[in-house]
Amino acid sequence: MDANAPEIPPVPPATPHRKTALVTGVGRLAGIGAGIARRLAADGWDLVLTYWRDYDARMPWGVQPDDVERLTAELQATGAAVVALPADFQDPQAVDRLMEVIAAEAGPLQGLVLSHAESVDSSILDTTLESFERHFAVNARASWQLIAAFARQVPAEGGAVVALTSDHTAFNLPYGASKGALDRIVIAAARELGPQGISANVLNPGPVDTGWMDQQLRDELAQRQPGGRLGTPADVAGTVAFLLSPEGRWVSGQLVKADGGCSA
Repeated sequence: MDANAPEIPPVPPATPHRKTALVTGVGRLAGIGAGIARRLAADGWDLVLTYWRDYDARMPWGVQPDDVERLTAELQATGAAVVALPADFQDPQAVDRLMEVIAAEAGPLQGLVLSHAESVDSSILDTTLESFERHFAVNARASWQLIAAFARQVPAEGGAVVALTSDHTAFNLPYGASKGALDRIVIAAARELGPQGISANVLNPGPVDTGWMDQQLRDELAQRQPGGRLGTPADVAGTVAFLLSPEGRWVSGQLVKADGGCSA
């Protein structure tokens, strides 16, 4: 080698390919969906987020008008590409419209996290037909549509689905029943979509205070926890991140309880 030849700088390592995940139900900075989005962005995922402010307006915490924009900026500051889109999953056409936008603006998805929900307390005797149908439309039908749409566009290397569920039953009838339907849909997806390299799991995080508890309920639930504290969005996010990771995709078709021992 000629000692006088100019030194050739080393070629920088290639930037790892960033995967993209759709996370639904990310309307509030304090929510579980936001916690999941933060963890996935930190792990190198690009993100598509959905939110629906009409639902927040009916809930105790109300609409936080700047939260989506603030969270988007926070995630983008980590280097993640982020698209935030409103989605009314009560509308049967909402998923098709959403996926068209995602295909144009974000490309193929390798991860799907279903953290959206309709949740209004009512019992067998006072649940209205409208509320019952809205819960099943949002929590069950739209989740099936999203999983099917995800499978139709998933790349050759496959992907992962994680859906948040609950064990609520009495006095929360339409929510609990529709989450039960969601559980069966996701477990079916694990069997039916496994040949495409898609894992699918349901995750029950137990009680997580994101603004819907009063102090009395917060204290009561914390006393039931073996560790003496309630779960946080970050706790949930760690389990979701594992299930979406290459190592976690060997877990499939499971109803995972990552609840700090609450159900023990």
